[in-house]
Amino acid sequence: MERVVQFTGPRQVEVAEQVRADLPPGHLRIRTRYSGISAGTELTAYRGTNPYLTRTWDAEARLFREGSAGIAYPVAGWGYSEVGEVTEVSPELAGTADLPAVGDLVWGIWGHRSEGIVPAERMIGHTLPAGLEPLAGAFARVGAIAYNAVLAGDIHVGEDVVVFGQGVIGLLTTRLAQLNGGRVTAVDALDGRLDTAKQYGAHRTLNARSDSVAESIREATAGRGADLAIEISGAYPALHEALRSVAVGGRVVASGFYQGDGIGLRLGDEFHHNRVQLICSQIGGVPPQLSGRWTVERLQQTFLRLVAEGQVDVASLVSHVVPAADAADAYLLLDERPGDALQVVLEF
Repeated sequence: MERVVQFTGPRQVEVAEQVRADLPPGHLRIRTRYSGISAGTELTAYRGTNPYLTRTWDAEARLFREGSAGIAYPVAGWGYSEVGEVTEVSPELAGTADLPAVGDLVWGIWGHRSEGIVPAERMIGHTLPAGLEPLAGAFARVGAIAYNAVLAGDIHVGEDVVVFGQGVIGLLTTRLAQLNGGRVTAVDALDGRLDTAKQYGAHRTLNARSDSVAESIREATAGRGADLAIEISGAYPALHEALRSVAVGGRVVASGFYQGDGIGLRLGDEFHHNRVQLICSQIGGVPPQLSGRWTVERLQQTFLRLVAEGQVDVASLVSHVVPAADAADAYLLLDERPGDALQVVLEF
């Protein structure tokens, strides 16, 4: 039997047992060690706000269709940040270049389950870099999301960059923006996260609740405004403040997963009058201008290399390692007390 974490309804979590499946041709079997919980995307399914629960995504038309749900409860095996050990490889795959072998530690996406069966093409080059702690592999995807937003921002050395949201992905964005030469202002509503942001390269910090963010940024830039703002929290008021914070013709990268109607976002204000460039960054693809050289796979692999080289710290972002059997407690923590947690990881 294998164990899988599933949502049986809004804010209802159980760990179910399923019959262990046979390994089909062209696949690898991986025993999970760690699986990181996404405090953004996953909580939308946990809370019942994810658009797939009420509409269907038409992949060919690239449109959401009304009238039926794309997914329904129970929602099983969500999760996109897994690390595990290869225990079986389909025999006909012998000799495939860069394919992990039995016993190798690998990273990838197979969801919150004790065992994953993954197509071989998705595991090419996914052996964990030598010397890297297994837990670090759980950051490949979240690191790529942050990296993608930074690439979309097209940062130049010495530019003023504001990063809204200092959760796990926001902190990684702050660090990567600083590595790219940006002078970073970190914004969040939690002072503890702002303290961590300083350790991740923020030149200054602003509290979204107590500071006048846009005014403070313009004051610090001689009235000009920031060259770039990256909004990573998924909150509409934060996106609006990002639009208020940039210079005329400045750039705002929207990388959060926004839910529902845009309450707090007014596009007739600074966005309109300052001719702000609003750019979407989503991990389904890289910035179009970079698609000849970059891929999502390269984002993930490069991020893990930066971690292995010591340029990005992920270990200190892990606030809780929770036994998979207690997954319900982990989601409750992230939902009700987000200030008490950063990266929560399930251990199988």
